[in-house]
Amino acid sequence: MNAAVPAAIPAWPIPAWKRGINRAEICDRNFAEFVRAWRGTPAPRPRDDAPVLPGSALDARGFRELLESQLISRHLDLMARVLRVQNKVFYTIGSSGHEGNAMVARLTRHTDPAFLHYRSGGFMAERFRKLPGMDPVMDSALSFAASAEDPASGGRHKVWGSKPLWVLPQTSTIASHLPKALGTAVAIEQARRIGHPLPVPADSIAVCSFGDASSNHATAQTAFNAAAWTAYQGLPAPVLFVCEDNGIGISVKTPDGWIGRNFRSRPDLDYFHADGLDLAAGYGQVQAAVEHCRRTRRPTFLHLRTTRIMGHAGTDFEIEWRSIEELCAVEATDPLLRSAAIALESGLMSADELLASYEATRRRCFAAAEEADRRPRLASLAEVVAPLAPYTPDAVAAEAARPAPEPARIAAYGGEDKLPEQQAPRHLAIQINQALHELMAKYPETLLFGEDVAQKGGVYTVTKGLQKAFKGARVFNTLLDETMILGLAQGYANMGMLPLPEIQYLAYYHNACDQIRGEAASLQFFSNDQYRNPMLVRIAGLGYQRGFGGHFHNDNSITALRDIPGIVVGCPSRGDDAATMLRTLAALAKVDGRVAVFLEPIALYMSKDLHETGDGQWLFPYPQQGEAMVLGEGRVYAPDADDLVVFTYGNGVPMSLRAARRIEAERGWKVRVVDLRWLVPLNEAFIVEQARTARRVLIVDEGRRSAGVGEGVITAIAEGGYRARPFGRVVGADTYTPLAGAAFLVIPGEDDIVAAAAALVD
Repeated sequence: MNAAVPAAIPAWPIPAWKRGINRAEICDRNFAEFVRAWRGTPAPRPRDDAPVLPGSALDARGFRELLESQLISRHLDLMARVLRVQNKVFYTIGSSGHEGNAMVARLTRHTDPAFLHYRSGGFMAERFRKLPGMDPVMDSALSFAASAEDPASGGRHKVWGSKPLWVLPQTSTIASHLPKALGTAVAIEQARRIGHPLPVPADSIAVCSFGDASSNHATAQTAFNAAAWTAYQGLPAPVLFVCEDNGIGISVKTPDGWIGRNFRSRPDLDYFHADGLDLAAGYGQVQAAVEHCRRTRRPTFLHLRTTRIMGHAGTDFEIEWRSIEELCAVEATDPLLRSAAIALESGLMSADELLASYEATRRRCFAAAEEADRRPRLASLAEVVAPLAPYTPDAVAAEAARPAPEPARIAAYGGEDKLPEQQAPRHLAIQINQALHELMAKYPETLLFGEDVAQKGGVYTVTKGLQKAFKGARVFNTLLDETMILGLAQGYANMGMLPLPEIQYLAYYHNACDQIRGEAASLQFFSNDQYRNPMLVRIAGLGYQRGFGGHFHNDNSITALRDIPGIVVGCPSRGDDAATMLRTLAALAKVDGRVAVFLEPIALYMSKDLHETGDGQWLFPYPQQGEAMVLGEGRVYAPDADDLVVFTYGNGVPMSLRAARRIEAERGWKVRVVDLRWLVPLNEAFIVEQARTARRVLIVDEGRRSAGVGEGVITAIAEGGYRARPFGRVVGADTYTPLAGAAFLVIPGEDDIVAAAAALVD
């Protein structure tokens, strides 16, 4: 047995007393034993274009290439298990038992966007065949080794990804990639309706693979529901859901027949079954599913039978929780054993040829791994974060200042006399609406969508008139599912559009936050900036709605956004700022591919007055074309005042200005109010500069005491050298917001600011 392993290949690194426990070694040896023990009579060697076995849809040439892809996938797994203990490889979740997914790669195109399960080694090896000059072994080895030269992620994670092969990298996804895969399928069809040129052929499909256990996840279920909801209405959604059913999720078995029972009869989700353990039998079944999806443009569910051998990962010692009899039975279903049998039965390969190919692939994988180990790894923080949040200030400023085409603007507003800069000063909601009209006129590829945004114009009429101006192909309602709204946004972004999704309330964002945290915002990082998710997400939120709606409509959980690496969050307090901020946020998305969030203070939507009823001091003229707000730029009220400097944002701005007038009257202090405007990233240099000349500092933060914006401001000030001067904070309580007047007991008020200032007396 040992003679089958070349001397140059490291021995399995286990002590003698554990021999027989390492199932990877056993699966490796099973192949050679099976081939040597085969005693059948081979058929006459088939022509390359003839069926590999009678009745098979797979020809001999195709089988030979698929077998090669399977062997590459297997030996990458085996290599990873050996070299992990030498710290030359850093990832051991393998594809063993799933190698049949190579059939899906062969039968789809390299321009069909693919969102893959982590057990996709066979798929990747086969898709690499689609373009000349690409090496799946070396590319994969670089990824396993966390090399900075890894062409997928630049050493940031072991991912299956490739820019030229249209495989958008996923990390260890548990179904969180399904919504954006469906979104991409919808976007392929949406492009035609708005006249947008696609980066892929118009008849492309989106391919999305996942495990049987993951199919139970809420994120998967929302994608299946949305796919069926779309198909039910006759809207094309060419997504191929590939459920790779190996019957187990880490250690929890999927009930026998569950996937078939659950999906076979779902209306508007067209079901196909294929044997992923048998290339000769399964190929025609996979082919039928792929062709159906491409031809009908309907969501298609391919139930691919697989198995899982060698455990969940290298640290999973199955012998500790599964019987030896069960393990042996599972290992007997190894798809490579069936492929070996097909190669021998068909006469395509002799036993010696098959074993020689097996060992040659082993040597190739180990050689690539050893070479990858010699390549450089990420060695500095700057290298690690380089693709996370790209920012090209000059290009962004130029794009933000670029005016919308005048004919498109005039058409959007309904006439030259209705251009917003010619109107009287208006409040926040109106100016957001005017700015959205402008952005949609400026960018024909923009789509605005969400719950109730179309005919109704949103809960607060902020999107009123947009559907009339830009029609239903660009402004439309979605189903009430924030996860899918953000999944659609990613899909549109993947296809080169600029999505403007609306999340109706900040509290509703929490239902779907991983679509931003784990998916949209991470794509640039894990693809080394090869893929981007440009989008501008509008979220209505924050408190002070006079107790209306309780915590779902007065949500101050801003940290849920501030904790996400790489995103930009802007929060205006007045209408003119909203317009110039939106111009910049859109430019950040267009130029640098950023995930931009526009947090709209609901309580200020209709505010017209500042100090007294009817004073109109919170109405502002619409900014002229060419005006844009620089990222990080705050607004300072009374810049020369230095007795007290108040840092705040959103609702806190007019509230602090009112409190400032009282403080000045009561104490004679000159009060400066600083509107941060940008909550992520905080402009620390600006904050420090404002604090430097202050005799006293007060932070007004409607976020919660333990998790708001104020902590970031405090840190910036402290690290900037502010010392030994009075310092205070007015902040929301660590509680949910109650109904009615009790709401004002848990968030800062004007009286609280005045009282906090009094406590800062020298």
